[in-house]
Amino acid sequence: MHTSWSELANPEVRTLTPYEPGKPIEELERELGIAGAIKLASNENPFPPSSAVLAALREALPSLNRYPDGSGFYLREALAKRHGVSADQVLLGNGSNELIELLLRVFMRPGEEVIMPTPSFVVYPLVTQGAGGTKVEIPLREWRLDLSEMARAITERTRLIFIANPNNPTGTIVTADEVRQFMGEVPERVIVVFDEAYYEFAQGPDFPESVAYLREDRKVVVLRTFSKIASLAGLRVGYALAAAECVGLLNRIRQPFNVNSLAQVAALAAVEDEEHTRRSIAAVEKGKQDLYRQFRALGLTYVPTRANFILVQVPDAASIYAALLREGVIVRAMGGSGLGGALRVTIGTPEENTRLIAALRRVLRAESQ
Repeated sequence: MHTSWSELANPEVRTLTPYEPGKPIEELERELGIAGAIKLASNENPFPPSSAVLAALREALPSLNRYPDGSGFYLREALAKRHGVSADQVLLGNGSNELIELLLRVFMRPGEEVIMPTPSFVVYPLVTQGAGGTKVEIPLREWRLDLSEMARAITERTRLIFIANPNNPTGTIVTADEVRQFMGEVPERVIVVFDEAYYEFAQGPDFPESVAYLREDRKVVVLRTFSKIASLAGLRVGYALAAAECVGLLNRIRQPFNVNSLAQVAALAAVEDEEHTRRSIAAVEKGKQDLYRQFRALGLTYVPTRANFILVQVPDAASIYAALLREGVIVRAMGGSGLGGALRVTIGTPEENTRLIAALRRVLRAESQ
C-alpha cells in the first residue's frame, strides 16, 4: 500500500497554510508583461542602504570564501553598547523570524499555549501550530492590541505572549502606561516577547522602553531588525535582547553560521549610521502625512500609523488589489488576515507615493462606474 508524504508529516504541519510573501516586482512584470512596476507591499524601506553600508559590503566581498563569524562577535558588541546590555544578552538571527522560531522550540512544549494578538504578524500562529503549540488569539480592539484581554487569557499552560509593537498590519502601538499595567498582571514564569520590528518609526514619549524590563530581570525578550530602518531586508539580519541565560539556551539550537558574513558587515556599519536612520524616519513621516491627505481626498478611511505602512479601507479590496497590479503597483491585500476590506500600503519614495495615488484614483473611478 502506497504511503503519501502527507501521511508521514506531523498533523500540525498538514493543515498549515504557507506564509505568502509580497509579490516580487520581477514576478508581476513577467506575468503581465509590463515594466517599471513598484512594490509597496512588504513594509521595506524604500531607500537603498547608506553609502557607509555599501562601502563595507564592497570591502567584504573578497572574503566570501570564508565562513562567517559564528558568534557575530563585533556586531553583538556594538548592539550591546547601543542598548546598554552585555554582549551575552544579544542573539543574532536570520531575521526576526528565526528568533521567533527558536523561542518557541526552546520554551514551548507541544500542547502548551502561546498568546498572540489577531490580526498581527502571521508568523506567530504559523510557527506555534507547526511546533504543536496551542494558539490563543486575542482580537484587536479598535485596531490596537487588547492587553487587558491578553492578560486575562493567561493560564497555567501559557508559556509565551507576543506583543507586536507597533502591530503589523495596523501600525498601532500600545503605550508605556498600558504595558506597565500589563506587565504587572503577567506571572513571573511567562515569557513576554516584544516584537519591535518598526521600533525606530514609532518613537515618542508614550512608547514603552521594553529593554527596561530586561534590566529588571523580568522574563522578557525584545526583538529588533535591520530589515526596515537600515534598508537591509535582503540580507535578513535581526537580533534579540534577553537575559544571558535565555540567550545561552537559544544558542544551543541555533544553526551554525545563521547570519551570513555580508549581513554582519552591513549591520555593523548600519548600527552607527544615525544619518541614514534620521533621513529614513523623516522621509516616512512626510510620506505618511502626504498619503493621509490623499486618502482623505479620495474619501478613504485609514488607521493612523506609527510604522512605515498604512492600513487603508477600500471598497472591494480584492478587486482593487488586482486592478492595482495591472497598473504596476503592488500593495498587500489583507483578506488572509481577516481584514477583507483593507489594503496595507508601505510608505514609499515621494515618486512611488504619487504613482500609487494616481493609480488608486483611476482604479476607484473605474470601480464606481
